[in-house]
Amino acid sequence: MGRDFYLHLLLACLSIAQWNSSAFARNSTGSQVSSRSRHGMGIKGQVLHRSKRGWVWNQFFVIEEYTGPDPVLVGRLHTDLDSGGGKIRYILSGEGAGTIFVIDEKTGNIHATKTLDREERAQYTLMAQAVDRITNKPLEAPSQFIVKVQDINDNPPEFLNGPHHATVPEMSNVGTSVIQVTATDADDPSYGNSARLVYSILEGQPYFSVEPQTGIIRTALPNMDREAREEYLVVIQAKDMGGHMGGLSGTTKVTITLTDVNDNPPKFPQSVYQMSLSEAAKVGTVVGQLKAKDPDVGENSMVTYSIIDGDGKDLFEITTDSQTQEGIVKLKKLGLDYETKKSYSLKVEAANVFFDTRFVSRGPFKDTTTVKISVEDADEPPIFSQPVYFMKVNESAPAGTPVGQVHAMDHDLGRSPIRYSIEQQSYTDRSFIINAQSGVIKTTEPLDRELTAWQNISVIATEVNNHIHTSRAQVAIKIRDINDNAPELAEPYEADMCENANAGKLIQTIKGVDKDESANGPRFTFTMAPNQNFTLIQNSGHTADIKVRRGAMNRRKQEVYLLPVVISDGGSPLLSSTGTLTVRVCSCRADGSVQSCNTEPLTLPAGLSTGALIAILTCIIILLVIVVLFVTLRHQKKEPLIVFEEEDVRENIISYDDEGGGEEDTEAFDIATLQNPDGLNGFLPRKDIKPELQYVPRQGFCAAPNSVDVDDFIKVRLQEADCDPTSPPYDSIQIYGYEGRGSVAGSLSSLESASTESDLNYDYLNSWGPRFKRLADLYGSKDVCDDS
Repeated sequence: MGRDFYLHLLLACLSIAQWNSSAFARNSTGSQVSSRSRHGMGIKGQVLHRSKRGWVWNQFFVIEEYTGPDPVLVGRLHTDLDSGGGKIRYILSGEGAGTIFVIDEKTGNIHATKTLDREERAQYTLMAQAVDRITNKPLEAPSQFIVKVQDINDNPPEFLNGPHHATVPEMSNVGTSVIQVTATDADDPSYGNSARLVYSILEGQPYFSVEPQTGIIRTALPNMDREAREEYLVVIQAKDMGGHMGGLSGTTKVTITLTDVNDNPPKFPQSVYQMSLSEAAKVGTVVGQLKAKDPDVGENSMVTYSIIDGDGKDLFEITTDSQTQEGIVKLKKLGLDYETKKSYSLKVEAANVFFDTRFVSRGPFKDTTTVKISVEDADEPPIFSQPVYFMKVNESAPAGTPVGQVHAMDHDLGRSPIRYSIEQQSYTDRSFIINAQSGVIKTTEPLDRELTAWQNISVIATEVNNHIHTSRAQVAIKIRDINDNAPELAEPYEADMCENANAGKLIQTIKGVDKDESANGPRFTFTMAPNQNFTLIQNSGHTADIKVRRGAMNRRKQEVYLLPVVISDGGSPLLSSTGTLTVRVCSCRADGSVQSCNTEPLTLPAGLSTGALIAILTCIIILLVIVVLFVTLRHQKKEPLIVFEEEDVRENIISYDDEGGGEEDTEAFDIATLQNPDGLNGFLPRKDIKPELQYVPRQGFCAAPNSVDVDDFIKVRLQEADCDPTSPPYDSIQIYGYEGRGSVAGSLSSLESASTESDLNYDYLNSWGPRFKRLADLYGSKDVCDDS
């Protein structure tokens, strides 16, 4: 209600000021127009004309958010040509013309018909023009002007990124910056105080304060302790109009968390801790836990524990659990004995890992406590004199050779006897045995160092009086080397040399290897039997060089040389072996590179080189190929697989779509196409293949009565197909469209058989072979003719 009142009051003042300004402008304009109508007399009677000013407008601003009943008068357009007779029409165009801004065509008054918002649009560009009302012609050029929307305080400040979260270390000094909050105001900052913001704190005092102009929140109290209170809620207000009455405001919430600093030392809740441990405990056994409390968090609460004094600091140790920050007391080494010492005392210190130098004055950030450990009696297993034994034995030593001895003892009051054994799970070679009473280890077979240089066994000591109590010790046995392997060449060497090689030419460097250790192996000696062509030179290492003794060898006399090389070591006893070096004599080019090491003919035709011989052989081979092709083509001339003759019925397929008149109808086609002279003698050769074996068909099929040549021809073909086991099923077309004169079979048409019963004899179908058996069963009497 108060806001609307002040808004209407401001609009009324602005309207009065606007009316006074408009009246003054109209009066001044009239005087200017009247003065422009006069003509001044210049020097020497010259008439002077003043240039005419075309447009006058009196208003450039309009107030936003106006909600009055009438449109807001923006301003008035007027030209000197307008004498007031209504002959001039004013036209308005541009941004918002006709929708937001309207003009009176006669008076030139411009009104705003809609409520304007400066935050949506701050100004409008319009174009004004005066035209003749009758002719509609422009009287002057268009003129552009701008209407600006005048701002009012109609937008409160806003915090866009709230709510905020900030942190500040505890124990910070007064005035420490925490966070800066910023509000925005959509009003025009260049006009009045509508966008001038002032910040203030509504909630969060007296712990924090805010700077009125910047919005920076700072600490207001010293020594704020996180352990007492960790989180604070601060409410910040931003108010426009410079914070004066009537201004609009907005608020935001800021949650401020105090972060931890190391301002508290660790403290043990107890001054003495009681713990106990059995004397039979193993190394690493946990005795107990203790914890110093530190109210800090994170790395500031990290504590490290140490034993700084006590009679048990050599037997026990303490470690820190990184997860729980507890001190864990453990057994460091064996040595607990209830019969000797029954309790130990430790002084344990807890200190912070990280500390802040600002709080050193508060005292040392550490604390101490006492830990008392009681030793409990227990029946202990036997203990070996050494946890690991190292022994040696020569390879190839006979079975039963002593290797070493282990010793274990029961330290309990009963002093039980000990029985020794080898753990079979860790020992599979069975190369050693141990005496159950004395603990002496012996071999069971000769050993080979080259197979296994070390043997590891596990010896078990068991109390005779209590088999449950056992202990183990590891025994590592080294197999010492003896010279039992002769040296030998590293590989079977083969070398090539030129037959014209000069004396002293290096042919091959040979290397020796020995499976024995360096004490029995690497001092090799190479020797070779005297040879007039080659010589051996001993090198300082494990190698020797084979060189040419004399040059210009003749590969025609000997192409391969086998050189035996004896290699011996420096061990005791001395061992040696013989290796063979194969040297091939090759023909070489002028630059010394090997050309050929293969066997060549000893005699070659005089004057013919290898290239010439290759050319001659190539020509001979080409001639032989041509002759073979020519002979093959001559022998392959044969008859075509298909004979294109008119009398060959296989290539004369006669197709017709009438049934015919029976046996006596000879006009449908010529029977001569089925007649073949070759078939009269009982044999008709196949012409689609080249026959390899002539098969003489058997006779004996019964001929049907009144059969003619076609009937005989068909029988011959059937007999040939049925009785020849070597005849393959050829895919050749055979058409027999003529039944023959005087055939007793008659017509096979089903048109007549439906009404009359045929009395013909179909027994002869049985003589046509198995292909007509189904037909003979349907029509015949199933009597088969006897074979003649």
